[in-house]
Amino acid sequence: MAGHSKWANIQHRKGRQDAKRGQVFTRLIKEITVAAKMGGGDLAMNPRLRLAVDKGLAANMPKDNIQRAIERGTGTLEGVDYVETRYEGYGIGGAAVMVDCLTDNKTRTVADVRHAFSKYGGNMGTDGCVAFQFKHCGYLIFAPGTNEDALMEAALEAGAEDVVTNDDGSIEVITPPYEFVGIRDTLEAAGFKAEMGEVSMKPQGETELLGDDAIKMQKLIDALESLDDVQDVYTTAVMDEE
Repeated sequence: MAGHSKWANIQHRKGRQDAKRGQVFTRLIKEITVAAKMGGGDLAMNPRLRLAVDKGLAANMPKDNIQRAIERGTGTLEGVDYVETRYEGYGIGGAAVMVDCLTDNKTRTVADVRHAFSKYGGNMGTDGCVAFQFKHCGYLIFAPGTNEDALMEAALEAGAEDVVTNDDGSIEVITPPYEFVGIRDTLEAAGFKAEMGEVSMKPQGETELLGDDAIKMQKLIDALESLDDVQDVYTTAVMDEE
């Protein structure tokens, strides 16, 4: 058993993500473009691109938009040249924060990220200062009440790395990052539909924040996520939503 108020935090986070749908297409187009640039335009040979396209389809992105992003990445169409960059630091209460960006101007991006950290009570750190506190993996969250034994058997047979039951009864299935889509689809075919799932940098520990500290930390995360060059923000912070 593991986790603190895991289900409530996941539902809250999902709601916040749904409220930011206006930013989703732009970020997905960047990810598809960079994935195609790095690994080519063949989905069968490029697992990162396959995952990015799957995200685009799940978000109801038009297939024409996806194809144009792939063509920009492979050079068939002219487009902006994005580079990947990651910034690390600390939020309220020493919570680890990791910010993944895709940008065409690193000078602008680092200034924006540093400003958000300093304005909202955080501190930027050096490369690698918190990365070890996260694991690159896929994870699927199943609602409390899901048949744990049956899900565990199906998940491990499908190739999952681990199955974790949280204190609140929710169940997490951990997958290798680029096998996420196949395992998710296999579990859905077996009758197990996740409430939420993604490939992410999963925190390996938690920093619980309450009251004003939780509010301050959420403001920092919101400020970072609102930046145009930011793709994802990861944190060990667990905020009390009461």
